[in-house]
Amino acid sequence: MNATAISCSNIAFIKYWGNTDPELRLAANPSLSMNLADLTVTATVQFHADFPADTLTINGKSVTGGAAKRVFRQMDIIRANAGFAHHARIATESNFPAGAGIASSAAAFSALAVAGATAAGLSLSEAELSALARRGSGSACRSVPAGFAQWPAGGADETSFAESIAPAGHWNLVDIVAIVSAKHKTVGSTGGHALADTSALQAARVATAAERFIAAKEAVLAKDLPALGPVIEEDTVLMHGVMMTSRPPLFYWQPATLAVIHAARRWRADGIPVYFTIDAGPNVHLICERPHADAVESLARALPGVQKTMRSGVGGGTQIINGECNYSGIRDKVTN
Repeated sequence: MNATAISCSNIAFIKYWGNTDPELRLAANPSLSMNLADLTVTATVQFHADFPADTLTINGKSVTGGAAKRVFRQMDIIRANAGFAHHARIATESNFPAGAGIASSAAAFSALAVAGATAAGLSLSEAELSALARRGSGSACRSVPAGFAQWPAGGADETSFAESIAPAGHWNLVDIVAIVSAKHKTVGSTGGHALADTSALQAARVATAAERFIAAKEAVLAKDLPALGPVIEEDTVLMHGVMMTSRPPLFYWQPATLAVIHAARRWRADGIPVYFTIDAGPNVHLICERPHADAVESLARALPGVQKTMRSGVGGGTQIINGECNYSGIRDKVTN
């Protein structure tokens, strides 16, 4: 009873921030994202009647406390559906920094959901796996389907899941991540979601999110970066405005974050079509089409305060790489 799955991180073009149900992680607004082929988490889950307790290792190190409990709760849901009480040995490996605004929890919990369900012998649809991933991390539901994914607002446990609007090969977008800090966030996304409604700006952000979502979706389907770019920049600034005006405020940006934002605007004025977006952290995602990726990455690396860059094309959905696959869908391979 074991399986290994690999899942991509994703970058949200329209952000998920705030819940209508914190326990079920039902989103306050619709969101839209792109899977990142080269930023991945691999998860192995093994259930056995002889295991005395659940255990978790992350990148080879044993983990306990709140992070482990969050994973074990996801295993509890899987065990309840499978009708057994076996404990699990769980291991994850990632190739990018965790807790730094690069959606490490999204990649981890989508991989854990698929590996855990497969190891338990469950036969789940892609939608059911997406909903299961959401229980661990809201954004994780968007890493289960391939390519570009949408996740509607609200709903119920069984109806709140993400689905692909276009496969990985639909558009040759590239994400250049300018790393200005690889340190783990002091306040994680779960804590930040809980503060969203304390900001006077959150209601206005949520009220206008559907309009941005529709515009961004249409731009993705049309492969129209000049239409997509301003929408994703507006959406990211709105989300961080909510963070900065929450009580207490969350200041994820660092001086180098703002420097990258200003640089992206200069490069665009100079004729390089590139746009920024930022998840819950200090690091800046620079979105461009593949012909401009080398130039954008070279310019980003040269900026003071940028420690390094990470680069990815569009990724496929979460996949089993060891173990029998008992579910439908999730077949769109990663596009490098």
